Amino acid sequence: MANAVTKEISHEDLKAIMGKSLVLVDVRTKAEVDKGQWIKDGYKLPSTVESAFAMEPEEFKTKYGITKPTQDTKELIFHCQMGRRGAVATSKAHQLGYVNACNYAGGFKEWSEKEGN
Repeated sequence: MANAVTKEISHEDLKAIMGKSLVLVDVRTKAEVDKGQWIKDGYKLPSTVESAFAMEPEEFKTKYGITKPTQDTKELIFHCQMGRRGAVATSKAHQLGYVNACNYAGGFKEWSEKEGN
């Protein structure tokens, strides 16, 4: 599923785990998100991954409306519009100890092309 070196996930693998215990983090800009298009099951997190994931669990839940992922969350996937910011976010998550974090390299652009969003 995820490449051990780059920690990436493909469209097919992401689609296969949708609706399961997935934490899908959208790190696109506010302007991109404001267009009203999302990948189902995802939640918006600002590009400040370090500060968000450094928050205490209660503060994280209050601010983002979901339980803060644990460092060993199995399916912690970041995505952006085309893949680059998602890769940066994934790298930051790894630095914070989120060992299973990976990037959906195709990003929302690929998702919308393949899923018709």
